[in-house]
Amino acid sequence: MEINTILNMRIDKFLWCIRFYKTRAIASEEVKKNRVSLGDNVLKPSKEVSAGDVYTIRKNQIDYKIKVLQIPANRLGAKLVSLYIQDLTPPEQIEIMKQRMSAQSYYRQKGVGRPTKKDRRNLDDFIDDDDFD
Repeated sequence: MEINTILNMRIDKFLWCIRFYKTRAIASEEVKKNRVSLGDNVLKPSKEVSAGDVYTIRKNQIDYKIKVLQIPANRLGAKLVSLYIQDLTPPEQIEIMKQRMSAQSYYRQKGVGRPTKKDRRNLDDFIDDDDFD
């Protein structure tokens, strides 16, 4: 039995399939904003992807570089992405990403957000009790 492989796919669909963007609409918008390039050439969302292409993608102020190994038939599970692309992102870009992540966690722990009403009441009760002493 022969398996049909897709020989071509649009760049916006490809970026969505390899889970680089959460939705295809976001992927298409990012390509339109010239944040995806093939070499020095900016692309349109309808650009066909082929194996061996090396794309530069600007996301969250970091320049990712990926090489297309194969073209998937549809959206992939996160564990399978490495079969279809090779990450060629320079180490200095990865270091920038790590610094940003550590700086964000320094200011506020993940999951600790705005206080709830109950937290606010407890804080008010604590402050009010302190005033009467």
